[in-house]
Amino acid sequence: MKSINLLLIAIISFAMLSLTGRSAEPDVGQKASDFNLKNVDGKMISLSDFKGAPAYVVIFTCNSCPYAKDWEDRIIDLHAKYASRGIPVLAINPNDPSISGDDSFEKMVEISKKQNYTFPYLFDQQQTAARAYGATRTPHAYVLDKNMVIRYIGAIDNNHKNAKAADKKYVEEAVEAILQNKEVKTKSTKAIGCTIKWTKS
Repeated sequence: MKSINLLLIAIISFAMLSLTGRSAEPDVGQKASDFNLKNVDGKMISLSDFKGAPAYVVIFTCNSCPYAKDWEDRIIDLHAKYASRGIPVLAINPNDPSISGDDSFEKMVEISKKQNYTFPYLFDQQQTAARAYGATRTPHAYVLDKNMVIRYIGAIDNNHKNAKAADKKYVEEAVEAILQNKEVKTKSTKAIGCTIKWTKS
């Protein structure tokens, strides 16, 4: 009976993957996938470009989502806080611009210049990175340790409307724990934001 149940679970999981084209969100403790995506400056960027970093912050976000706009300044602040410590903050836009026109690469370039982004803002045109990470919303944050093992998944903090009112800074707390060789206390939270605009097959 147990083997039958396991077989049924496997069949259902395969069916869901076939229907959605996406894998299930990877668990904390699993190694993250690398990627090679186009930055707004035209260069290709990978996690491996930052080899030796003590931690990595990867945030799936976009131009158009109101939630992404609410958290935009905090992504800028995260980069400002950790760049000098060798920790890359990488923003990735996974939306299909044919569905969400404001999320085109050209609009990404415009916004990055207007907002003076000094961190990579990458275009996941084939949505391969979003699928590999199991991202579902914008923003959706991942904190990795030096071995690229996922240590936190979820929201940036607990108040998208007001940065000053956020008393749980999940991404910062995870990074600080990693830097201090401590266990990350909050390993996952619910990502709050707009659903990713997946390419229709």
